[in-house]
Amino acid sequence: MKKDFSRIIIKGGVLSPAELKLIAELAEESGSSSISLGSRQDILLVNGVQNETFQRSEKFRLIPSEETGSDNIVCSYVSADILPATPWLTGDRYLYVLEQFRKQPNLKVNITDPRQRLVPLFTGHLNFIASEDEDYWYLYVRLHDWKTAQIYPALIYSWDIAKVAFEIEEILQEEPESVEMLFDLLNDAIDTNSRTINKALEIPFHPFPYYEGMNRIGMDKYWLGLYWRNNKYDTDFLKAMCNLCADCRIGKISITPWKSIIIKGIPVEYKMEWEKFLGKRGINVRHSMLELNWHLPVNNEDALELKKYLVTNFDQNDISTYGLTFGISDHTRKTGYFTAIVIEKNEAPKELENLQIRDTYNLVYAKNFDPNTREYIVHVQEVDRVELPGLLMELSKMYFDQLGNKQEEPDPVAPEKKVLEIEVHQCSECLTIYDPAFGDIQQGIDPGVSFEELPEDYECSLCENPKSYFEKKIHIKQVN
Repeated sequence: MKKDFSRIIIKGGVLSPAELKLIAELAEESGSSSISLGSRQDILLVNGVQNETFQRSEKFRLIPSEETGSDNIVCSYVSADILPATPWLTGDRYLYVLEQFRKQPNLKVNITDPRQRLVPLFTGHLNFIASEDEDYWYLYVRLHDWKTAQIYPALIYSWDIAKVAFEIEEILQEEPESVEMLFDLLNDAIDTNSRTINKALEIPFHPFPYYEGMNRIGMDKYWLGLYWRNNKYDTDFLKAMCNLCADCRIGKISITPWKSIIIKGIPVEYKMEWEKFLGKRGINVRHSMLELNWHLPVNNEDALELKKYLVTNFDQNDISTYGLTFGISDHTRKTGYFTAIVIEKNEAPKELENLQIRDTYNLVYAKNFDPNTREYIVHVQEVDRVELPGLLMELSKMYFDQLGNKQEEPDPVAPEKKVLEIEVHQCSECLTIYDPAFGDIQQGIDPGVSFEELPEDYECSLCENPKSYFEKKIHIKQVN
């Protein structure tokens, strides 16, 4: 999908209320009444805003959609003080590290705590992950042409992170082929306060957190998570929110990779003021976990509609997805995924792109349903949309069956997939498939009801054509 939005870099996803208010005002001046949030904690402006407006501010650089590089630094500062954390890694420590980046890196940089689950660890070219040794970080490197991430053979000192990142960018002209070569070139180029790795990185499992609503911190503070289903944050609301933050003397606002906003440090005496503020504007902060654990492409109405369809099916069937995360992608790019389960929309064959055909999807899931393993397993391929709810429920059951079990070492060879031929019926008008394995929940047809057993007045759930429009088909399905 072609990008149709410009980006504003927000280093580490952290900015002051005054900065966010200025961005909202500049967006309005450029003709936009809303902003969106990106998966790398940046701010997106969708409707062809004017670059000159932001250039006049001399504070923010608007990166046009066609420009590559200059990716935002991802940082788990947003999780500090509100989620499980490495003891020495405080919010202030993150800010000090971010301050060392005096210019914008061209490589994707992630600076994260392995004990939190809100911010992905391995989606960058350079992934700095906190160790148990105070002020020292593991570095996992995956440069553009590398097939896998490789661990740098030394721990990086906090105050060397920016220096190391920029020096690696300089070294890229040498085209290093391995992390060992990178290590040698880096040691020749700069002095660092590195330390030997004495213990392998351990990433404890925590269920995906609920990140919305008003939540307590200690005895006298609260944090607030805000989520917009359509990822379009009204500029009028944002400006008023920033004014209230100023009244509460809140210094920082955080953007999450899940396209939400978190405000930390709300004084207990202001809690009712915030409740009133949200209520008067009709802001809902009670979305279910079924909605909050999804990651969608920006400004993609098809993906948003598919998510609504799937969440509705989960809700109707009382399906729990606690601890799971889902993503929708319009192309396959497994190296960049950071959700437990991914729904990949297949591209139509080029020779058929002028014909109207039904979309098909693949389902892949992370090994042990943990995206931090960076290993994705194909569950099914080339399935119709109506099959997705049942298959996702199947994966949810698999997740809970294995939850808490001791994880086995990865097999060197992936298990071979079995191929099944399944008899289904397809509407000749809109190509909707009726599969007896899933029935038709929207019309009260339970799983296991054959097509022949459907009532004579049965209609297609999409185009409402009669039962006679359906033709028998053989559907190919891959299973474990």
